[in-house]
Amino acid sequence: MKLMPPAVRKAALTVHILSSVGWLGAIAAFLVLAIAGLTSTDPQLVRAAYTGMNLIGWMIIFPLSLASLISGIVQSLGTVWGLFRHHWVLIKLIITALATALLLVHLQPVTAMAEMAVAAELGPSDMNGMRIQLVADAGAAILALLVTSVLSVYKPRGLTRHGQKSLNKQQAQTRPAKGANA
Repeated sequence: MKLMPPAVRKAALTVHILSSVGWLGAIAAFLVLAIAGLTSTDPQLVRAAYTGMNLIGWMIIFPLSLASLISGIVQSLGTVWGLFRHHWVLIKLIITALATALLLVHLQPVTAMAEMAVAAELGPSDMNGMRIQLVADAGAAILALLVTSVLSVYKPRGLTRHGQKSLNKQQAQTRPAKGANA
């Protein structure tokens, strides 16, 4: 396994941390707007909330999710952690990839809500189910990103089958052959 030089590894880690933290912060802002859109009776505030959610979603959250996913893969492939060696890395990859895919699905109703809010005043009960769903989805996204952050900090032990095979192979290569004594 070829590891990244320390300067490149630190740069990749910095990109990964900044994109992941930025993604979390942008979703927090999105959640605040979703709550405002759900609870406000002021049509101008509702219009602004859904228009802002659409902009934040496509211009900040989606690019940061891609940056986090790609930089995480680069980071894992260039370090001793590997992409498929440790359960915690694999779980982070799965959560991040699923969150990014679900984000694309989730942004479609956000765009629809923004278009509806611009086209006509939304009353307090108009599209209530979708409004609640946007709040719930943002809350779930924050929870998923918090889980990946905790996994990054605590790095629970445990190798995958692939990781265990790689470790066994590595250990076999470093052991002296039997009968090779002088």
